[in-house]
Amino acid sequence: MSYTPENILNALRHVDDPDIHKDLVTLNMISDIELTDNKVKFRLTLTTPACPLKEKIKNDCINAIHEYVSKELEVEVVVDANVTTLRDIGVNILPSVKNIICVASGKGGVGKSTVAVNLAVSLAKQGASVGLIDADILGPSIPTMLGVKGKRPDTRLIKDKHYIVPIEVEGIKVLSIGFLVDERQAIVWRGPMVSSALRQFVTDCIWGKLDYMIVDMPPGTGDVHLTVAQTVNVTGAVIVTTPQDVALADARKAMAMFRLESINVPILGVIENMAYFTPAELPENKYYIFGKDGGKKMAEEYEVPFLGQIPIVQSIREGGDEGKPASIYGRDNQIVANAFDEIATNIARQVAIKNANLEAQKADTVLS
Repeated sequence: MSYTPENILNALRHVDDPDIHKDLVTLNMISDIELTDNKVKFRLTLTTPACPLKEKIKNDCINAIHEYVSKELEVEVVVDANVTTLRDIGVNILPSVKNIICVASGKGGVGKSTVAVNLAVSLAKQGASVGLIDADILGPSIPTMLGVKGKRPDTRLIKDKHYIVPIEVEGIKVLSIGFLVDERQAIVWRGPMVSSALRQFVTDCIWGKLDYMIVDMPPGTGDVHLTVAQTVNVTGAVIVTTPQDVALADARKAMAMFRLESINVPILGVIENMAYFTPAELPENKYYIFGKDGGKKMAEEYEVPFLGQIPIVQSIREGGDEGKPASIYGRDNQIVANAFDEIATNIARQVAIKNANLEAQKADTVLS
């Protein structure tokens, strides 16, 4: 018996994306269907290379074809990914960047830059193209954390204008004011100068095509946050906090800032850093030095996703000081590796869900 591509598509209409809750055909995730007498081959394009459910979706496709077409058909599913975006690439600054994610805290000292670095390299490790901007102009730490302290970016002359070329390290493209000034030099700038430097990072820099740009925001709520929100179309913000009340109070302020009408940046979720301490000699034990589940409770309070917990582990601190991110070089410590991988995966999922929901809202608005 011969089958048609339409038979295959009808079967796959019974398979939903578990996050977006729509079928794969409606989401245009199925393509390149090839049929022979006893075999079908097609491409399944996921919304993120970090999708944790790719095997489930793939198996659901095979089962649907066996159920609705034929149990005798051999099914080959070629899985790839195309990160979604709803940034208007026709008019926006950074037109080749699909998603811009701000990593913020409201308070210094909670490990925001550590999270931003490890999130960026984790996403790259999972197959995404990633850029990282150190927007903490007055206190840059990214060059140290990535082991590129003292390096200087190249420039390129294009149509009588010089553009900065980001430094590439650990599979990501990086730019920081720390590459442009002596590390011993104090940067004592007024707000407009800080904002101007940050604008140059996005307008006068050759970033190329990126799935995700991570922006490591400075502590507090101020000029830089307004500049980022008003200069580029930000996909969403991630709030980093530690469990204790002092940090949570400032994290709430950061959350409120992004929700201001003048900023209006969606919150992708909350990350709880320094969540607990586990001694190497007692790997099953957890000591909640700064309190328990503060970030998790804040996520529930504000009805935003809780993206995960990061423990207090010596190798994370050592990795930051030595320029070797724990999400890559801490593979001997599976707790650390798993924590950053899980958070990167959860953020990628939230971006895909947000983009799908906004696309549906736009479609509904047009129809109405």
